[in-house]
Amino acid sequence: MTTPFKKWNNITSWTVFAVALVTYLMTMERTASFWDCGEFIACAFKLQVPHPPGAPFFLLIGRLFSLLALGDVMQVAYWVNMVSVLSSAFTIFFLYKTISMLAVKLVGKKTDALDNAEMALIMGSGVIGALAYAWSDSFWFSAVEAEVYGMSSFFTAIVIWSVFKWERVEDSATENRWLILTAYLVGLSIGVHLLNLVTIPALALVYYFKKYPKPTFFGGSVAFLAGLLILGIINSGIIPGLPELAGKFEIFFVNSLGLPYNSGVTFFIVLFLGTLVWAIRFSHRTGRVMLNTALLSFAFVLVGYSSYAMVLVRSAYNPPINENNPSGVLRFVYYLKREQYESRPLLYGPSFISRPVSQDRGSPVYIQKDGKYVIIDYKPVYGYEPGSSMLFPRMYSSQPGHPQLYQQMTGLAPGEKPTMKQNLTYLFSHQLGHMYWRYFLWNFVGRESDQEGAGVMLPWDSVKKYPFSIRENRGHNNFFMLPFLLGLFGIVFMFSKSRKDLLVLGLLFVLTGAALVVYLNSPPSEPRERDYIYVGSFYIFCMWVGVGVMAVANFLNKIIKKPALQAGMAVAASVSVPVVMIAAGWDNHDRSNRYHSVDFARNLLNSCAPNAILFTGGDNDTFPLWYVQEVEGFRTDVRVCVQTFLGADWYIQQLKRKINQSDALPFTLDTSQYLTGKNEYVPFYEIASVKNGINLKEYLDLIKHENKAIQVPLTSGEMTSILPSSTLFLPVDKKAVGAMGIVKKELEPYLTDSMSWNIGDKDLFKFDLVMLDVIASNNWKRPIYFSSTMGSTHNLGLQEYLQQEGYVYRLLPVRVEGATDGYVNSDVMYDNLMNKTFWREMNNPKVYYDDTYKGAPVVTARLSFLRLAQQLIAEKKLDKAKKVVDKAMAVMPDDTIPFDQVSVGFIGPLFEVGENKKALDSARTMALRSDENLTWIKEQGGQRNRDVNVDLFILQSIVQECRRANQVKEADQYEAIFKKHLLAFNMYDGEK
Repeated sequence: MTTPFKKWNNITSWTVFAVALVTYLMTMERTASFWDCGEFIACAFKLQVPHPPGAPFFLLIGRLFSLLALGDVMQVAYWVNMVSVLSSAFTIFFLYKTISMLAVKLVGKKTDALDNAEMALIMGSGVIGALAYAWSDSFWFSAVEAEVYGMSSFFTAIVIWSVFKWERVEDSATENRWLILTAYLVGLSIGVHLLNLVTIPALALVYYFKKYPKPTFFGGSVAFLAGLLILGIINSGIIPGLPELAGKFEIFFVNSLGLPYNSGVTFFIVLFLGTLVWAIRFSHRTGRVMLNTALLSFAFVLVGYSSYAMVLVRSAYNPPINENNPSGVLRFVYYLKREQYESRPLLYGPSFISRPVSQDRGSPVYIQKDGKYVIIDYKPVYGYEPGSSMLFPRMYSSQPGHPQLYQQMTGLAPGEKPTMKQNLTYLFSHQLGHMYWRYFLWNFVGRESDQEGAGVMLPWDSVKKYPFSIRENRGHNNFFMLPFLLGLFGIVFMFSKSRKDLLVLGLLFVLTGAALVVYLNSPPSEPRERDYIYVGSFYIFCMWVGVGVMAVANFLNKIIKKPALQAGMAVAASVSVPVVMIAAGWDNHDRSNRYHSVDFARNLLNSCAPNAILFTGGDNDTFPLWYVQEVEGFRTDVRVCVQTFLGADWYIQQLKRKINQSDALPFTLDTSQYLTGKNEYVPFYEIASVKNGINLKEYLDLIKHENKAIQVPLTSGEMTSILPSSTLFLPVDKKAVGAMGIVKKELEPYLTDSMSWNIGDKDLFKFDLVMLDVIASNNWKRPIYFSSTMGSTHNLGLQEYLQQEGYVYRLLPVRVEGATDGYVNSDVMYDNLMNKTFWREMNNPKVYYDDTYKGAPVVTARLSFLRLAQQLIAEKKLDKAKKVVDKAMAVMPDDTIPFDQVSVGFIGPLFEVGENKKALDSARTMALRSDENLTWIKEQGGQRNRDVNVDLFILQSIVQECRRANQVKEADQYEAIFKKHLLAFNMYDGEK
């Protein structure tokens, strides 16, 4: 029989679901966002293999949704994004259900005994807590894009709900079914993301509290430790452990018994499943209920985990995106363990000043060869200087730039080992403070802006006078601490009513928040904000926000005696929390009509000539390219070569085969020279006989044949090839290259029989060697490009041989001395930028562009237009230059994409082409904003050094351009502002 509460509770839960769904539908991105979204959409569409440890269940669901595009590839991203939209809306649904269950427990009555006031209060608590999470900053961000975090949150929500649902079941047979369902959900979640697993230890307490009505501290500790053990079994024993054990069987059966490949894996699977089936039947026959339930739960975890079979199956077909190539069980273990990433010490390890002094052999690396598994290398295990390692190392990263950041944060001198006090200071100030509590407060207190590193906005900050860059930023949100305070009220109320539930939620909050911070041990800088990692703890806090409504009602009990009025006023007062969150957050979460992540990729590809080879950098350089090529089929003739993967043997093998319309890449070195452990790095040792340079093709041939003339012994006794000269030269068939018509007529006099350049007296890494190999082996048959987003440090010292043709630099055997950032081919670049670029909605001020879009994509575009305009002016082609400048300002206007440090470079060209009014208007706008910024930074203590330098540069450039254009009045005006700030920041030396 359906009680009134159950009926209205169901209606309310589906209403909350609908509100969340409509919110996310209206604000979702219609195409592939930046970061991992392009990769996931491409991999879902064709069931390919993304970066480890993969998300096979997410991809399988994404593939089903992609079919709803009905063959229209332009709609595939929309439908894969819809997976996150629906998952996130169901997350809110289950959050409401969970809060209402907790609220019923706190009221202390059965659902059929609740009066109307109590029902209204319970449902009001659920609505407000659920909507607070629906409209929280971090969760909303992930809910509207094709990332795994929306579905990961869904599994966290449904697992927590199912455990609390199990707690209410009184029939023992039925409750065991709920446990098995929970295990299955945990197994499925492994195929999405592993964050859901950290809830297990806290949920083990729910089991303990139900089974042992008189709990003790000892019993609770044992239950928590048992939960940790289950977590360890799943995370280490099942996920990588079972495949690793299967791998040992495989090696034994193939190498020792002489059986064919996969015989050991097959035997292991049959043996393991047979044993599990026997154990389940045995426990059933003998009536061992707990053992039977545990074994069935284990089996259902495996059923959920079996989505990973997709990785093995699809990798065996070698699709275009096949990261790590986990087609065999041994590579599959490598993939699951994420061994391509840097390991982070947890309890004991090196500090950032530690230097390796020895290298031992770790586990072997195998390849298949002649019917056997052959060891080709051993994973290195490094030994460090005595006394340089420490307990609980937090400051460990020696990556470029990280030691300097550690020193800035803690006051350490260069080379000084951190003390435990400094180590913990970094933990609490940066890892817990900056990388967690700042994110937490963003969601429940307020956020200064959407700029990376932005701080928290407190209630009293609403009266502060902010500069334009913050004041008009759509991420400038103040929640007046209302969600935070309501959550605190909920914690206090739960402490007085149900300490067991508070303990469970408290542990869930810590495990999905601070404990993750400790486990992940983040370095001093990240490529992006990482708040999405900790949404599990924000989810738990929103439960307390919901319970806070009951706390408000309890407080009103002292003033208002009518229960109905109490409940109504408590809910009405608390509604302000989700209302202020959606009112403040809508504009910076509305991604509708935003397309430039995809258009940026199109512009990058369209800057390349047909059949090009394009070297790119990291995620945002590459994933949008993968999306437009693999999903939309755009410019599949261009071979995208990701520099961060170029050192991996699996990726090099992929480059050696045809993909889509792109032929295999040419190589001199064979596969054996690029195996794991081979030529990982090539040290620089200058040899006097080749000091003046070495022929690149001959050098590669020496490496290929492991010639002793260019080898030295390592400390391990093994020989390694070296780089014997910092100067390389490459012979050029001048006649053949001239016949190709790839060199601009004006540059033909610079075409010689050989190109020579200084690569630097530094060690080469394998990815450098691969790039050199492709360049030498290509013989100019295919155009070779470097993405301009990579930076000059990644182009092997070839700057003077690089011709800019848009967003890319083309390598040509033509040297222009002094071209430290390449030289511009104005004819090709004009055609590419003016006729082959896409700018959908980039001039629409209603569309939201966050810091990611205003970073590399906009800077790349503006720099490209600026360099082209400057070159055209130098060539006296002022009409063309005017069109270029006008287009740059039209497609990226200030009211949509605010002027930045690149924009100041347009003032000079505007004066040159006769656009004096535009130049002066732009100068005035930028000068006033820089004046505002610098004044505000000084008032705040002058801590933002990078921002100070940017704004001073803008002011200085404006003064110089106005003087050059003989705009004396404006130049004097802006120079006064410039000098004022130089004095304020103690940078003025008295010279003009």
